[in-house]
Amino acid sequence: MEQTKLDRINFLANKSKTEPLSEEEKREQKNLREEYILEFRASFTGILENTYIKYSNGEKVKVERKDKK
Repeated sequence: MEQTKLDRINFLANKSKTEPLSEEEKREQKNLREEYILEFRASFTGILENTYIKYSNGEKVKVERKDKK
């Protein structure tokens, strides 16, 4: 995510602590947060897809996705 968007998220969060946000600012904050979460999840998934566990006996096992129940 671009630094300007992160700065805007932080600005709106700090502003909401001191004064109420307008409806437009609330929508913007919600959209920016959703975008951030999507990018974070995609990045984290990429990291986990390339993660292996190495056991003391030297065996390496790829981390597998757990099925949701």
